[in-house]
Amino acid sequence: MAASSVNPFLSDSDEESERRSRRGKDVGAPGPSLPAAHIPTLPLSPQQEAGYGYAGVGLRETAVGLPLGAEPPRVPLDTIAAQLLRDQYILTALEFHTELQEAGRELPRLRDYFSNPGNFERHTSTPPKDLAPAPGQLNRAGSISTLDSLDFARYSDDGNRETDERVAVLEFELRKAKETIQSLRANLTQAAAFTENDVPLQERKNYKSSPEIQEAVKPLEKRALNFLVNEYLLKINYKLTSITFSDENDDQDFELWDDVGLNIPKPPDLLQMYREYGSHATSSKEMKDVAVQAELDDLEELPSVEESATLQQLQLEEQTKIVQELQDQLHVLNNEKISLSLQIRQLKSEIEALKRQSLAAVPTATDSMVHSPAMTEQVPENRPVDSGEYLDIRSFERNSCSEEKEVSTTYPKDTITDYTCPSVTSVTATTLTTNNKKETEPAIVCSKSVHEPVQFDKPNRTLSPAFHQALMSFCRMATDSRLGAEVSRIADSEQCVMLMLGRCLPHIVPNVLLAKREELIPLILCTACLHPEPKERDQLLHILFNLIKRPDDEQRQMILTGCVAFARHVGPTRVEAELLPQCWEQINHKYPERRLLVAEACGALAPYLPKEIRSSLVLSMLQQMLTEDKADLVREAVIKSLGIIMAYIDDPDKYLQGFELQMSALNDPSERVINATHQVFLPAFAAWTTELGKLQSHLIPTLLSNIEKILRDGEHGLDDHKLHLYLSAMQSLIPPLFALVLKNAPFASKAKLQGEVPQIEVTRFPRPASPLQDVATIIGSREQLSVLLQLYDNQLEHEGTTGWENLLWVVNQLLPQLIETVGKINVTSTSCVHDFSRYFWRLCRTFGKIFTNTKVKPQFQEILRLSEEAVDVSATAGNGVLTKATVPIYATGVLTSYNQEEDRKLLVGFLEDVMTTLSLSHAPLDSLKASFVELGANPAYHELLLTVLWYGVVHTSALVRCTAARMFELLVKGVNETLVAQRVVPALITLSSDPEISVRIATIPAFGTIMETVTQRELLERVKMQLASFLEDPQYHDQHSLHMEIIKTFGRVGPNAEPRFRDEFVLPNLHKLAISNNQKAVDTKRLDIAIQLFEAYSALSCCFISEELMVCHFLPGLKCLRTDMEHLSPEHEVILGSMIKECEQKVENRTVQEPQSSMSIAASLVSEDTKTRFLNKMGQLSTSGAMLANVFQRKK
Repeated sequence: MAASSVNPFLSDSDEESERRSRRGKDVGAPGPSLPAAHIPTLPLSPQQEAGYGYAGVGLRETAVGLPLGAEPPRVPLDTIAAQLLRDQYILTALEFHTELQEAGRELPRLRDYFSNPGNFERHTSTPPKDLAPAPGQLNRAGSISTLDSLDFARYSDDGNRETDERVAVLEFELRKAKETIQSLRANLTQAAAFTENDVPLQERKNYKSSPEIQEAVKPLEKRALNFLVNEYLLKINYKLTSITFSDENDDQDFELWDDVGLNIPKPPDLLQMYREYGSHATSSKEMKDVAVQAELDDLEELPSVEESATLQQLQLEEQTKIVQELQDQLHVLNNEKISLSLQIRQLKSEIEALKRQSLAAVPTATDSMVHSPAMTEQVPENRPVDSGEYLDIRSFERNSCSEEKEVSTTYPKDTITDYTCPSVTSVTATTLTTNNKKETEPAIVCSKSVHEPVQFDKPNRTLSPAFHQALMSFCRMATDSRLGAEVSRIADSEQCVMLMLGRCLPHIVPNVLLAKREELIPLILCTACLHPEPKERDQLLHILFNLIKRPDDEQRQMILTGCVAFARHVGPTRVEAELLPQCWEQINHKYPERRLLVAEACGALAPYLPKEIRSSLVLSMLQQMLTEDKADLVREAVIKSLGIIMAYIDDPDKYLQGFELQMSALNDPSERVINATHQVFLPAFAAWTTELGKLQSHLIPTLLSNIEKILRDGEHGLDDHKLHLYLSAMQSLIPPLFALVLKNAPFASKAKLQGEVPQIEVTRFPRPASPLQDVATIIGSREQLSVLLQLYDNQLEHEGTTGWENLLWVVNQLLPQLIETVGKINVTSTSCVHDFSRYFWRLCRTFGKIFTNTKVKPQFQEILRLSEEAVDVSATAGNGVLTKATVPIYATGVLTSYNQEEDRKLLVGFLEDVMTTLSLSHAPLDSLKASFVELGANPAYHELLLTVLWYGVVHTSALVRCTAARMFELLVKGVNETLVAQRVVPALITLSSDPEISVRIATIPAFGTIMETVTQRELLERVKMQLASFLEDPQYHDQHSLHMEIIKTFGRVGPNAEPRFRDEFVLPNLHKLAISNNQKAVDTKRLDIAIQLFEAYSALSCCFISEELMVCHFLPGLKCLRTDMEHLSPEHEVILGSMIKECEQKVENRTVQEPQSSMSIAASLVSEDTKTRFLNKMGQLSTSGAMLANVFQRKK
């Protein structure tokens, strides 16, 4: 071997020592004895060699210095590799290593060297540009490059080559690190994978032939599929599903593909794999071993080593010349570019100066823009909008110190003296990552400002940059903290502002007063709308919904307004992905105000959500809150939001779910929720039901069947509350029903707005409970409704209902069923009668007078069988329908729907006929009483009822007069005292002198009611005289029925009557009746009187009775009554005995207390109150003697 050869079997240390010794021996020797590795072959520096990627060092080393014709020795490849590594030709060695790998002749030395990251660790600090690189500092090209792929523009004389080389080395280190990771993961995969060879051949065939038989999923396959599925869910904004999927696979990190553990790159997403499925044709191929051999004669003769070296040297010289020419051309172009840019900047500055001069008309404006080159410095204002970076004013200050030096080394002097400032300033751009880490990299910021550049005066001094920087360090600036870092960077684009706000707002919000946090809502929303990072947007929206712990009504409205503005700006996809999860998180919050915000937000965001989400997720959220939330306010907001949702659902399959929600809302225990249901949810749901054609086919019939079921079950106890709810719902459905009739009428196509449209009467429709129940709102406008009403009345009056299916359904199905249902009502149920009466009244008012007269009244009259002619008593004696609730509902619901003269006459006539018929047929008067009670609640009908009763007073039949007398008792309570004095009392006095004793007796309850309700003394005296005549007139001494009625009336009105009337009239007369009852001979009548007296005394025993009355009348009356009960009813006698003992005890106590103190009971109460106040005041005093003395001073 030659002297320059290296023993490949020596270790690195031995080999190195051998080379050093050999190098020491050959120092100073001539040509052939000099080691080939140290003979320069090109006039290029080692840096240029590294930059140009020259890789032929080993060949040159073996060719130089040999005698001509002698065969050069074959140098081992490992020797070449060792020489390259020793001389720090790293990139050449890397290219050599790559070529050997491709040829299948990999060297262990190179493989070990490039696989060890420690060989490439260098200090990252950048030395000053005017200093030479430190020893060991690499000066290499940026990547593994050949001469053909070199970017000569990178090697201009701008002083940045060193940075490019460092970046290239870092790239290589990163690439080698990734290869190491892949190698380790390959070993892990091979060890963990369940290969197909482990499965029997027959079982594999079964898998392929039968798709139903699926091979068990491998753990690594499962993790990979989980990652791809989660990635797909996030991409299509199924955020909630992704969260659930991640929770179910909590052993896997879905943020990092490397967590899967597969030695393969990340595959394409599921959508791309699905689209490419089937496009890959796989066919089974048979594998065979094949061997080939080449003939030696066919091989081309390889060139000799000497020829190869000569050829390569010629190529290098040619390429060197090309490189030099290109560099010269590049230098010329750079100078030209700088000159032109400076000219452009100067022209722009002159244009700006002219503009300012023309606008401001200030002659000295241009003078302020001319500065000496050494006195001014420009700061770039504008940068590209999408740069995503901030201008670091700290680095700008540092760079400004050395700017003169950079300019002098970068630009020609003649161009600098012609302009005030360089057009390109080298500054440091600092980009803040999401983890608040700063990644600093050099950037060229061009000041292409549309506005006037900011200029600062620079002193004409010769201070060194180092001295200037050290001096400026005494300026105290807090640039190391988070807030200081934010303050020191100026955002120069909208995106930068959004990034800054996203970082700062989470720190600002907690420090703002709760009462003023709503002021931050616009800032949070704008940032959330425009911020580019999804995680930051999610955090900002989370802050928005948690901004205030318990937001009040005004604050919730502000947040909702912001949410709607956000939704309008970002669209339905982001609303679903970003806003809805915030609502879902707060659905079970402990504060009701937060849940209330969620309920209101669901309704406010409904118009801006995808329609699938409205009818699925949002509807389910509201349904859950309606059934589970315990706060009335929250459920009320849920109902309102459900009403809004119903206006945006177009899936017919959701109808039954909406109907269930309606029934659930109607059965809610809260009155607030029920009111919201009638005002919002029910009209909105009815509108959707109308569109589906289910209003007449399902909704109303279902409610009516529920009402009938309640009435059937009410035989053992009527559920008045539930019946009221369903009837109220039926009332709320009348406006949409009438709107449906109008829209589908035969004349609907003719309803066009032409000319002047007449106004609708104010009283045409009942006042709606909410705007959604206004027929004009449902139709569209009052003008359109006016036109339809004209055509509607004309159609009913002249053309009829032929072909009008919706109206025929009302006439032929709804009305008959309602009238039949009314006949099943218990007439004594006042609330039930009232609810049905209100329903028919609203129905008649809504459908109009013509409809009421031609369609509603005839059906009632047919059932009641009443006419204007004389009533045949024998025919109506068995007419049971007059005793049912049909009478009061027809009278109060249908006949009162219109209040014109003919309508009032019809009502009066109907009531007179009913009173006459029931009286003559000796039927119960409950239906007539129910009519009087319902009508008597409205003062507008008092005169009408008195007219009906006067008809009965002057009637020829005593039965009718007796009925009229009893009806006065019902009417007196609601009539004002003027009518009582003018109409009621004269009629009763007239009846009290009636020839028939039964009529006179029938007036006693009415007289008693007057004593109970009237305060006018004159009226009371007249009534008292009339009742006294009944008691004192000898003709009534044997009238058992009269005495019974008087005692019953005294017991009813006594506790509520005027005390003077009770003391002077009621108690003495009861005593007299008790005494006279002791003398009766007939036991049955005597027992009847005794029982009535017992009821009366029991009621009066609760009243305050003076001692005199107690001794003179009350106790003697009780003792007389006890005498009767001893013989007739012993069980009552025991109770009477206890009552007598109690009364005697009261009298004894009063007698004992009177000598001890002359104070009355009232005085004793006053004394007790005085003592209590005195003790309270004593407890409030301190130990001060002066204050204690003040207590006993008399008030002046």
